[in-house]
Amino acid sequence: MRLLLVLLVTLWASAASAQSLQDLLQADPEAISDPSRRTVGEVLGRLVDSGLPEVPAFLQHWQAKEVVQRRSDGLFFVGEPDGDGHILHDVSNGAEAGRAGPREVEELKPNAGVRGVIGSALIRFQLSDPDPARRQAALDAIANDPAADQIEPLRASLTDESDPAILVRKERLADLLAARFGSDPAARIAAIEDLGSDIAVEARAVLNQILASTSRVADTIPEEANVARTLAPGSADLPREAAYVMLVEAGLAPPRVTEAEIRDALSAAIADGRVGDAPAATLGTDEARHAAYDAMAAARGLPPRVTEAEVDAALASHAFWQDYEETDPAVTAAAERALGTAESRVRLYQTADIVLDAVSLASIYFLAAIGLAITFGVMGVINMAHGEFIMMGAYTGYVVQTLVPDYTLSLVLALPLAFAVTFAAGVAMERLVIRHLAHRPLETLLATFGISIALQQIAKNIFGTQARPLTSPGWLDGAWIVNDVLGIAYIRIAIFVLALLFLALILVVLRRTRLGLEVRAVTQNPGMAASMGIDPDRIAMLTFGLGSGIAGIAGVAIGLYAKVTSEMGSDYIVQSFMTVVVGGVGNVWGTLAGAALIGVLQKWIEWFNPSNTLAAQTYMILFIIAFIQFRPRGIVAMKGRAAGA
Repeated sequence: MRLLLVLLVTLWASAASAQSLQDLLQADPEAISDPSRRTVGEVLGRLVDSGLPEVPAFLQHWQAKEVVQRRSDGLFFVGEPDGDGHILHDVSNGAEAGRAGPREVEELKPNAGVRGVIGSALIRFQLSDPDPARRQAALDAIANDPAADQIEPLRASLTDESDPAILVRKERLADLLAARFGSDPAARIAAIEDLGSDIAVEARAVLNQILASTSRVADTIPEEANVARTLAPGSADLPREAAYVMLVEAGLAPPRVTEAEIRDALSAAIADGRVGDAPAATLGTDEARHAAYDAMAAARGLPPRVTEAEVDAALASHAFWQDYEETDPAVTAAAERALGTAESRVRLYQTADIVLDAVSLASIYFLAAIGLAITFGVMGVINMAHGEFIMMGAYTGYVVQTLVPDYTLSLVLALPLAFAVTFAAGVAMERLVIRHLAHRPLETLLATFGISIALQQIAKNIFGTQARPLTSPGWLDGAWIVNDVLGIAYIRIAIFVLALLFLALILVVLRRTRLGLEVRAVTQNPGMAASMGIDPDRIAMLTFGLGSGIAGIAGVAIGLYAKVTSEMGSDYIVQSFMTVVVGGVGNVWGTLAGAALIGVLQKWIEWFNPSNTLAAQTYMILFIIAFIQFRPRGIVAMKGRAAGA
């Protein structure tokens, strides 16, 4: 008997533990077929507590409206549409369980509220899903729609998390949820204070949600109210009419009678050409209509007209304030302090971000202008075709990239090749045109302007008018992200490094080589340099070629960042001349200083007026014109004989 009793108990326990998902659903089928936000929670609790591995898949199907109920026996299946009917699949193992016609099953279509509750329950399973992508999706869902009941499942999933990045995200979300929904005030305040050092959008959003407030009105401010701030009717925060509307909506004052309602009431009261004792013809002014309405309002049961004096009296006798939705003053005070700290850090990083953008832009302007600074400083030639040498360099990089598909190798080959092509073009231009127009600046300007137009047309004939891609290597993709505010693209960092390398290279050439010595000699005193055996004509040719070659390399760098078209040079020629003139003609350090000033100035103006780039450029030009009036020789003016040349 004892053995038989043990066997029966064992069999009963085994049967109980073998309860299937279908059995759980049949325990309360109406809660599955016709759920509501109020009843679905209990059903979901039983499903989650069952520990059955097939529950997450069922919840996904239920949320997606893919579950059907067979009318004949009330069993639930996953229904796969098949013509007019459905192919039925078992809710436990997904095995095919036959086919049902359109009238044999009822499609379950939970409403949006129920689907939201199911989604919250599903997140508990997804937080521990073996697939990292699903765990990440669950975290995204929590971030988009946070709730207090997500704290415990999130913390419970921390111990089994194997992915370090996901673990950090889970811990972060748990802290954010604790700050917003935590039940322990002290722990909640500690979590809020920690958010003061966090400038992420998610953290600031939580602080703003804690500090959410509602405008309220009453005879007096209740003592238990957690007041965000008081409001004065008639101020910018609470206009007079808006304040009176609040009184009306709260039932503390009668509504105003509009002019349209007054006219309608008077029109309805006209009898024999009169409204009461007043002839209808005399009601042409607001004052007359108001008097006639006031005279008949009480007799006809119309709402009385509210005078301006009555409005002022009602506003003065009531209190207006904004009330925090959070009732604990200590929590809101901590959130205000944390948000103030976070916003201060955001402003600091925004300033750093603008500085990085300005440095990046300055490096682009420096690359575009340094070649012009050399030719303009040594030869005094206003080369309006300098932008087209930038364009030629960019197209050289494009051609190399079409022939060499490896982007890194093509970039390595394109830089020296662009220098060679534009160096040769610059030498040819100097030999064929520039040297014949020496000391004739107006003719030189017109000639180089015509050459720029011709080069643009040649580029259009060869490459067409569409922008051509100049793709950067994969290791330059993406950006260096410090936080949600501060970041810079790797391609911009590369251009900045390239600008530094060119600065160092040009300084070495000008100060450590014979060519640099001869260039400096010709720049300072061409006549004396010629008497010392230096050929100024040869130096001018090499200098013009060097400046053009540097422009070609700049074109490759700029093409990686901007569009490559036949007109791209015109986008940089004005900034290049401004950089050279502002920095100081013929001076490398001056060009660097000019590029830095223009880059910072442009980003600073764009920060004040981000929606109007043309206006920003106009203001920049006006500033530069004013700057030149006070310092006509530029930031770094040349000294000695060259300064007076």
